[in-house]
Amino acid sequence: MEGLPGGDPRYLKRKVKGCTLDVHPTEKAIVVQYEVEAMILGEQGNAMVGGRKECHKIIRLKSLNSNTDTSSLARKVVEECHLIHTSKLNEVEQLLFYLQNRKQTNDDQDKKRISPRDFAPYAGVELNEEASINSIDEYLELLYEDIQEKIRGATLIFQLARNPDNLEELKQNEMALSALARVLREDWKQSVDLATTIICIFFCFSSFSQFHGLVTQFKIGALCMNIIEHELKRHDLWHEELQRKKKAYEELSENQNLKKEHEKCFKKYQSLLTKQEQLLRVSLCLLLNLAEDTHTELKMRNKNIVQMLVKILDRKDEELLLVVVSFLKKLSIFLENKNDMAEVFAVEKLSQLVPCEHEDLLSTTLRLLLNLSFDTTLRNQMVQAGLIAKLSSLLADEGQRQLSMCILYHISMEDRFKSMFATTDCIPQLMKMIYEFGEHKMDFELISLCINLAANKNNAQVMCEGNGLKMLMKRSAKLKDVLVMKMIRNISQHHGPTKSLFLDHVGDLAAQISQEKAEEYVIECLGTLANLTIPDLDWALVLKEYNLVPYLKDKLKPGMRMESEMRRERKNQDRQGKVTGAAEDDLILEVVILIGTVSMDDSCAAMLAKSGIIPALIELLNAQQEDDEFVCQIVYVFYQMVFHKATRDVIIKDTQAPTYLIDLMHDSNAEIRKVCDNTLDIIAEYDEEWGKRIQNEKFRWYNCQWLEMVENRQMDETGEPLLFGEDGESFSENRDILERPDLLYSADGIMSADGAISPDFFSNFQNDELGQTYLGSVSDEFVGSAHDPTDRPVSAYGFRPDEQLFNYTTSSQLTWNLVHTNSDSGLG
Repeated sequence: MEGLPGGDPRYLKRKVKGCTLDVHPTEKAIVVQYEVEAMILGEQGNAMVGGRKECHKIIRLKSLNSNTDTSSLARKVVEECHLIHTSKLNEVEQLLFYLQNRKQTNDDQDKKRISPRDFAPYAGVELNEEASINSIDEYLELLYEDIQEKIRGATLIFQLARNPDNLEELKQNEMALSALARVLREDWKQSVDLATTIICIFFCFSSFSQFHGLVTQFKIGALCMNIIEHELKRHDLWHEELQRKKKAYEELSENQNLKKEHEKCFKKYQSLLTKQEQLLRVSLCLLLNLAEDTHTELKMRNKNIVQMLVKILDRKDEELLLVVVSFLKKLSIFLENKNDMAEVFAVEKLSQLVPCEHEDLLSTTLRLLLNLSFDTTLRNQMVQAGLIAKLSSLLADEGQRQLSMCILYHISMEDRFKSMFATTDCIPQLMKMIYEFGEHKMDFELISLCINLAANKNNAQVMCEGNGLKMLMKRSAKLKDVLVMKMIRNISQHHGPTKSLFLDHVGDLAAQISQEKAEEYVIECLGTLANLTIPDLDWALVLKEYNLVPYLKDKLKPGMRMESEMRRERKNQDRQGKVTGAAEDDLILEVVILIGTVSMDDSCAAMLAKSGIIPALIELLNAQQEDDEFVCQIVYVFYQMVFHKATRDVIIKDTQAPTYLIDLMHDSNAEIRKVCDNTLDIIAEYDEEWGKRIQNEKFRWYNCQWLEMVENRQMDETGEPLLFGEDGESFSENRDILERPDLLYSADGIMSADGAISPDFFSNFQNDELGQTYLGSVSDEFVGSAHDPTDRPVSAYGFRPDEQLFNYTTSSQLTWNLVHTNSDSGLG
C-alpha cells in the first residue's frame, strides 16, 4: 500500500491477479497477461473506491536462438519479471522451447510492419530528459524558438508519439499537430534533423488506419513526396561534386592538398548521406502506410513514386532498401505500376540485391521479382540480368527455396530461356531435391519446374546423368506419380543419347498400360512409349509379350469409348458434378500416336492390319473429323501402313482410306495436307488407277478458278467457238470442261489421242521437269514433295490450329499463267 499524494490520509492498494503466459504470434517473445485490481482505502482501512484493469507485458527474447539453453533463460525470465511466480518456471521453459523450434515462415515475415519503435533518435538528436504527456504545452512552446529548440521540442513529442497509448490524447491537441505541420512545411530545408523528427511523429499516427485522415488533413503525404524529390536532386549534386574532386585528385595524385580536400569531402558526403537516408526511410514508411488507400496510391503514382523508388535502389543502406522494395512490391500488383517499373529497368537494379545477407531484404526482393515475373518483358530483363544463375544458387537456402523456384518456373515457361538452365547448378539441385523427397509427396513448384525444363534437350541430358532416369522411373512406377511421368515423357521426346536410355524401361512402361487403371497415368505412359522411335527397339516382341494389340484395338472401338465414358461419369457424378470426355479423348489420341510409332516396323504394321485396326481408325476418323490433331495422327498411321509392302494392299484395296485422303488433300491445316500428300504419292506410285484419280483431282484443284471462269463465261458473245461444240451444244452444261481439247495445248506429250490430259505430262510437271521457268522456287508450295518417312507430324505438344491458310488465288494464278504460256496456241 502507498499513500496518496498531497498528504491525503487515504491509501491506495494494488493487487495483481490472474497471471497467464503465452507466446507472441510473430516475434520471439512471451506475452504476460494479468489483471490489476486497485482500491482506495480510508483511514479505518475500509474500501472507498475500487477498479480493475486488464494489462499485458511483452518480454522480448532477442538473444534466443537454436543454441540457447532454455532452462537457464527460463530461470532468468522468472527472476527479472516479478509478475511471473516461481511456480510457473516449467511453463516458461516449455514456451521458450516452442519459440526456439518455431519456424518463421515467409508469410510471417511478409506481415511484419515497421513500427514506430524502429525509429529511435539517432546521433545528434538524442535527449537525456524523459518526455511527459503532461508537459505537452511546454514542448509546443519550443516549436516557436530557433532551430535547435524546435528539434528539442519535436524530439520530446516524438518520444510521446512512440507510445501508442498517447496517440489518442495527442490527436485531441490540434494546436500541437498544426504547429508541427507548419514547422515541417516552413523549415524542412533548413534542418534534416528537424524534418526527420517531425515526419517520425506523423509516421507514428500513420501506423494506425484510424489516424490516416489526420495525416491527410495536414497534407503530410504530399509534403513527403516533395521532400523525397528534393533530397534525390541534392544527392545527385553531392555525388557530382565528389566525383569532380576525385577526378582532380587522380589527375594530380602528388598534390596533397587535393588529397586532403577529397578525403574531407568524402567524410562530409558520408555524414550527409546517413542523415538523408534516415529522412528518406521514414518518409517512405509514412507514404507506404498511407498507400493502403488505393486512391492515395494513385496520387503517388501520378507524382512518379515508382521512378523515385527505383532510383533509391542504388543506395547501400539495407534498412532503407527494405522499405523501398516493400513499397515496390505493394505497387507491383497494379498493371500501370508494373509497366512503369519495366520502363525504368527496375529488374536490373533488383538483381544486385540477389543474393544478400539481409534475410528480410532478400525475401522481400524475391517476392517483388515473383510479382514481376508474370510479365514476358520483365522475364526477359531478368534473364539478361543473370538472375537464372543467382536464383539457382538460392535453391540451397531452405528459407528462399520456394520463392526462387516460383520465379524460375515462370522463366522456364519461355522456350528460348530453357537451354540456359543447363549451364547452371539448377538441374542437379532439383534432381537432388526429388531424390530427398523419397516416397513423400513433392512440392508442385519443384515438379512443375522440372517438367518445363525437361522439354529442352540439353536439360534432359543433364537430368539423365548418372542414375537420374532410373530414379525417376522407380519413383513414378512405385507411387504412380502422374507429374513425374509427365517429366519422363518430356525427356523421352528428344533424339540422341537420352532416348536410347529408355530401352531398359520399355517393359515397365508397357506393363503399366495394361495393368494400371488410373487414366491420367496411362496417358503419360502411352505418350512416353509413342516417343520411342528407336531403331534397336523390337516393337513386335513388346506387342506380343504384353498383349498390347487387343488393348489398342479395344480403345479405338466406339462402344468401348462410350462405355468408358458412362462408367467415368457414374463414378464422378457425386464428386465432380458434370464430367467431360476430354481425358478419354486424350487417351484415344495417345493410342493412335502409339500405333503410328509401332507401324514404323513392317512386322508390327502387318500384325495391326490383320487385327482389324484400320477400319476402327477410319471409323474414328469419321467421328473426330473436326479435331485436326486426331485427323493428322490417323493419316500418319495410314502413311506408315502404305509405306510397307505387307500392308499397302490392305490400305489401298480393302479400305476406303484413299478416298478419305483425297478429301483431306486440301484441308486447311498445313500438317494434314503435308502427310496426305506424302501418303497419296506412295499410293499413286503403286496403283495406276488410284494414280490417275489422284492426278485428276490435283489438276482440278490447282485449276479450280480457271475452270470456274470458263464455265461461267457469257454465252451471248456471238461467234465464240470455244464455248460450244460443232453442233452448238454448250460444254458447260452437258460435257466435262476437261474434255475440251481446244482449250489446252496441242503439243506432243501434253494431249493424248483421246483428248484427255496426259498423266505423263502431269507427272513431269510434279517432278519439276516442266514449267520450271514459270513457277520457279514457289512450285514446292503447291506440288507435293518427298519427305523423310521418319518425320513425325505435330502432336499435342506442338499443334497450332492457327496455321496460315492455303493461298488459293496465287495457286490458280500460277496455273493460269501455265496454260497461257504458248502464245501460238492460247485461248482466243
